[in-house]
Amino acid sequence: MTETGSQRKYIQILTGIGFIISIALFIFFKQHPAYFQVGGLFQSYLGNLGLFAPLIFMALQVVQVIYPIVPGGMTSVIGYIAFGPIWGFVYNFTGIFIGSLIAFALARRYGETFVKAFVSQETYDKYIGYLDKNNGKSYAMILGAAFALPGFPDDFLCMVSGLSKMSFKKFVTIFLITKPVTLYLYTIIGYKGLSYLLTLFQ
Repeated sequence: MTETGSQRKYIQILTGIGFIISIALFIFFKQHPAYFQVGGLFQSYLGNLGLFAPLIFMALQVVQVIYPIVPGGMTSVIGYIAFGPIWGFVYNFTGIFIGSLIAFALARRYGETFVKAFVSQETYDKYIGYLDKNNGKSYAMILGAAFALPGFPDDFLCMVSGLSKMSFKKFVTIFLITKPVTLYLYTIIGYKGLSYLLTLFQ
């Protein structure tokens, strides 16, 4: 097995562990719904940690973008619950923004070997192909759509962007234009969806 294949298998194992963690969190949420409401005991507990709470959470979001374990939607909802709609968004966005910049920089520094470790060869070929179409001119629109719409592996595309000829400034501009509003909306939708699912299983 190649080094890239070994790294990919290791990441897949961590992703599987993350899926189990997500299921465990859902079960825990279901058993303690009041504890995890906005303004509930969980938020009060984190408040007692002072500055360490948002710093730890933002660090988690940074890692989540680069090395995904728990689905990003889950961590964003946790931020919403833990810190409320305003500060939860600020900490979510800050962590994801920093993580996206690091993912871009790492891909630009270490190249395709680094990027291939995170996805299958099929997925890699699919999205890297966009860089070859029209000399990559349409890729900026694809990236903006990925940041703005659900269903795209936007964290992975941050790495693909690092392999492209896109400048760091242009990447940051696209991110800042497309990501904030959609992140806020999807986080609220995720929280409402989780709350609804919990009521179904009660």
